[in-house]
Formats: sequence, C-alpha cells, structure tokens
Amino acid sequence: MQKSCKTCKKDFEINGEEQEFYKKIKVPDPKSCPDCRLQQRMLFRNERTLYKRKPDSPDSTEEVISIFAPDSDQTVYDQKTWWGDSWDAMSYQEEINFDEPFFAQLKRLWRKVPDFALANLNGINSDYCSITEGNKNCYLVVGGDFNENVMYSSFTFNTKDSIDLHWVSKSDLSYESVDCISCSRLLYSRQCEGCIDSAFLFNCKNCTDCFGCVNLRNTQYCIWNEQFDKKTYEEKIKAMNLNSFSQIQKYKKEFEEFILKYPHKFARIIRSINSSGDNLEGTKNCKDCFDVFDGAKDCSNIWLAYSSVLNCYDCDHFGKNSENSYQASTIYPGNNVICSRFIIESHDVSYSYNCHNCSNLFGCVGLRNKNYCIFNKQYSKEEYLALIPKLIEHINTMQYKDNIGNSYVYGDFFPSDLSPFGYNETVAQEIFPLTKKEAEAKGYFWRERISKEYKSDLTANDLPDSLNEIDSTITQKVISCKHAGDCTHQCTKAYKITQSEFNFYKRLNIPIPRLCYNCRYCERISTRNPIKLWKRRCQCLGNTSSNGIYKNTREHAHKGHACENEFETSYSPDRKEIVYCETCYQQEVY
Repeated sequence: MQKSCKTCKKDFEINGEEQEFYKKIKVPDPKSCPDCRLQQRMLFRNERTLYKRKPDSPDSTEEVISIFAPDSDQTVYDQKTWWGDSWDAMSYQEEINFDEPFFAQLKRLWRKVPDFALANLNGINSDYCSITEGNKNCYLVVGGDFNENVMYSSFTFNTKDSIDLHWVSKSDLSYESVDCISCSRLLYSRQCEGCIDSAFLFNCKNCTDCFGCVNLRNTQYCIWNEQFDKKTYEEKIKAMNLNSFSQIQKYKKEFEEFILKYPHKFARIIRSINSSGDNLEGTKNCKDCFDVFDGAKDCSNIWLAYSSVLNCYDCDHFGKNSENSYQASTIYPGNNVICSRFIIESHDVSYSYNCHNCSNLFGCVGLRNKNYCIFNKQYSKEEYLALIPKLIEHINTMQYKDNIGNSYVYGDFFPSDLSPFGYNETVAQEIFPLTKKEAEAKGYFWRERISKEYKSDLTANDLPDSLNEIDSTITQKVISCKHAGDCTHQCTKAYKITQSEFNFYKRLNIPIPRLCYNCRYCERISTRNPIKLWKRRCQCLGNTSSNGIYKNTREHAHKGHACENEFETSYSPDRKEIVYCETCYQQEVY
C-alpha cells in the first residue's frame, strides 16, 4: 500500500506484514513515513547537551550535571533523590478529563513529575557521562558502559584508555576510530576487528603494524595495501612524522581517497536471513533495520537493538528480549509497549515515560512497581480495562493540536511540544539537521545556547604543528575551536586539553585536536552511513568495477559479464564508493 507522509509529503509503502502487525496491536496504519516517525521519537532524546543547574529536589543546594537546561520547565531531581523513597510519583496523579485533549493532560503531568537530572548509573569519577552505566574515570562518554579512562566517546563498551571513539568495544589505547572491536593502539580507523598498532585502516581484520590499508585480513607490515618487511616498514613509518598535525590532515585526505579504490560490501550483515538494513547480526525477517546485535526476528524500522528482540516496529535504543512493541524508544526490556519512552522491565504500557517494573499503564510518568494506572492514578483491573477503549476513542475524537496545528491520534508518538528539549539539543538534530528557522517553521522549539564568553588564550591555528613543540602548559590554556561556531555542530567555540588527555596524546605520539568536542563528534559520526536504504545494482562488471577503478583479483561466477544482483544499501547512488553484492565482495576480500 502506497501512502503519502502527512509530515514531509513523500510517498512510503506499508506492506502486508506491517498491516497485520498494526491489526494485531490494534493501532491504525501510520500516517507518517519511517524517517518522520524516527525524527519524532528523537525529539525526546537528549544525549550530549549537558548543563549545570540546581535540582528541584527538596533541600538540594548543590548544582548537578543535567540534560535539562536551568530554564527548563521540567521538574528535575538529582539522581540519588529520584531513586530514593522520599517521594512518590503517585502523589502527582490526575483524574481523567474527557473535556480536555489527552495529550494536554499528559503534558501537564509530565512536567510536574520529577525526572532525574542525568542517567548515569554506578559511575566512579565519571560525573559528566550520559545514559551510561559502570564507567570509571571517564569524561563525556555518552551511551557507553563499563569503560575506564575513556573520554569524548559515544556508544563505547568495555574499553580502556581511549579518546574520540564511536561504536567501539573491547579495545584500548585507541583514538578517532569508529565501528571497531577488540583493537589496541588503533588510530584513525573504521570497521576494524582485532587490529593492533595500526592507523588509517578501513574494514581490516587481525592486522598488526599496518598503515593506510583497506579490506586486509591477517596481515602485518603493510602500507597502502603494499607488503613490506619489518625493517622497511618501521623506517617508512618513522619518516611519516605522525605527531605532526598537518601530516595527519594530509594522510586523512589520502586515506579517504584510497578507500574509494576498493569495493565496499553493500551492507554489513552477518548470520542473517531475509533481512535488509545495515550493521545487522543474527537477524531473521527484519526489514529496514540498523545497528542490531545479538539477534532480532520479525521486525521493521528498528534502530540500535540488542539481545534478541521479536516482532517490534519503529523502535530504537532497546533490547533485552523486548517483544510486540511499536513506536517505543529506550525499552530494556518491554513487551507490548506502545508509543512510550524509557520503559524498563515493564509490559502492556502505552503513552508513558520513565516507568520501571510496571504493567498495564496508560499515560503515566515516573512510576515504579505499579499496575493498572492512568495518569498516575491507581484503578482496579476491571476499571482500567473498561477505561482504555474510552481513552483511545477520546484521543481520536478530541484530537490534540500542536502549536502549528498538527493533529495527533492514537498510534502517533508523543506530540513534539511535549518534549522538554529544544530540537537542537536532541539526536533529531544529528540525524535530521535543521537551522533554527527551519526547525521553528516545523513547530519545534529551539533552545538558545547559554552564552559563554570564553577568553581564548590562543586559536587552533596558533598551535604548533608538532606535538614535540607542545608541553604540559597547554592544559592551562583556552583554545578557540577551528570552526569558531560557523558550523551546524553545536560548536562550543572553545575547549581545553586536560592533563590526562595531554598525557594520552604524548603516550601515543599524536597531535592534539583543533576542534572542540562537539565538532569532533559530528565529524566522527558523519563517517557512518545514514539510517536509510536505496535500491541499487552490484557494480562488478566481471573483471573490473563499473567505474573502471578497481580490477578484480579473482574470476567471478558471472565471469566477464556484469553482475545482475540487486540489493538495498545505505550507500546512496550518488556516492563514489564501489559497492559490490555479497558474493562479489567475498570473492575479493575473503
């Protein structure tokens, strides 16, 4: 079935399996396309914009680190108080008012019920970490767990002594790397596994002492995919002057050009059956799914899931055996969760937020260990079951309209103006970047950054080119970011180098950065493919790639003829990478 998105007006398709799912969970077919549905959910996820503020907790006097701005109208408690027994979310209960739109009542409740300032569990000396657990001596780690001595990194797990990483696990002494696992002393690399003492690697496995290499397996002493003996390799690496910032910038450019000379697999999909998307492991019957680990079955439009999820549609940041959920964000686990966010160990939950160990909730906020509640008020099982159909009908008949007149019905995610964050504070801005004018035209709130007038001691361009010319006094300086705010990265305009950070650069003999943390993060995630698919055909012509740049090393099954395999890929047709189907790719790489 073809439909036109009510938000962006683009056409999208709903297949028979999706329609069956919607009937099963008793929600109408969505009126927005998958991209717009994801954007709506991401309006409610602030990962990296942190503030210092006083909490609203009784008797709290000290400032805390928080994802909520000081001028936010959201009630905020410090983490210890929120998890304590000194307050009860049920005390904020509201009666159902059938003369007022449901979402207007929910918004009022949401703002009154305290939220915790920052989700940072069991951290040791890691106060500035967000949506994390079990980190030690970490700073500005987002969405990463059980790390030690890691800084400025996101979705990093079980990793030590590293800086500027994204989606890296079980690694150490790594820098500026993305989508890597089980690596050590790996720099400026992407999509690598088991690589050691190397730099500028792409899609390499079990490589040691390599530089500027692509698609290699089990190799040592290679530079730009050329084999050398140990002595020659070491001489060449020494001559490269890798502690020079200008040299690193030169190699970065050469590396990106070199990557384009080799075939890319259409998608990173392993041990999966009848599945489409990218970065999938152990999936079956999954459509348009991304970043799924440890299995998923019968799912569609999910992003970032782990630990065997089943029959879930339009969900993100979730896992632990979640099932039968729709339009849900951050559930660990959650069964039969509909249009809700941050639901932990709960089931049969709709239009609720930040609820733990609960069941049978509708329109609730901040509850723990509760059942059969609406707007945080307790009902009997019989009363609850009788009220739910009436509430759904009420949502559909007295439709809530946001500040630009968009109407919301049952099955839509929370209206955008229920989010306590500005568009530019959220993950939505990272995936679907907008200017302030564009965001406000769509009805999104934009939060102006708190003005901080830094008196910089030097600009990024003033920094000496070689690390050898910089001593520890740099840790006392305020450095102007090279972007100077002229970017869409939420640039902080200035930054400092901490002593532990400086020690790290000295230890690995690499130049210090010229960009602030936010700008480095945005440049890092831009190297990943988008959460979107295009239909394409394999670019293997039999002996060479279709652009003539790559010459095949083996004879393929289709021999001198063009490969006829088609696929869905996150490489858009206008990109320069050579994209092969799995069969042709394996002929060249494995």
